[in-house]
Amino acid sequence: MDKGSGLKVALGADHGGYQLKEEIKEFLSLRGIMVEDFGTFSAESVDYPDFAWKVAKAVSDGKFPMGILVCTTGIGVSIVANKVKGIRAALCSEPLSAQLARLHNHANVLCLGGKIIGSKLALKIVETWLETGFSSEERHVRRVNRIGELEGK
Repeated sequence: MDKGSGLKVALGADHGGYQLKEEIKEFLSLRGIMVEDFGTFSAESVDYPDFAWKVAKAVSDGKFPMGILVCTTGIGVSIVANKVKGIRAALCSEPLSAQLARLHNHANVLCLGGKIIGSKLALKIVETWLETGFSSEERHVRRVNRIGELEGK
């Protein structure tokens, strides 16, 4: 990640992902990446769908090219985010999945489990995900386009 890359990331979490979200926010900010934090803003119990929806909508509406969501397992936020048209959210627990989610699936929302992976691994996943672009290979473009076609059915 180049410092000051002009990249903007929407960030959100529930109480189970709050601590990791804060670490990710600092990690990104130190690298000059603009972050908008959609909450939550404490470890007090909240409902993950509210925060996942806000981040996914911000990405879907084109306000941000990508988003990162964290809940206890990452499963809940990934389910919610994938309900939003145009979102390809990927739950990743190691860097290879993050790399392939971007390269092959053009994932635009990264989901993480705040109680599943440690912060050092999570930051490596975030770094890998942000540094990986979408493959221009025809088969990957065709498959991602097909996802969009199926969304409207």
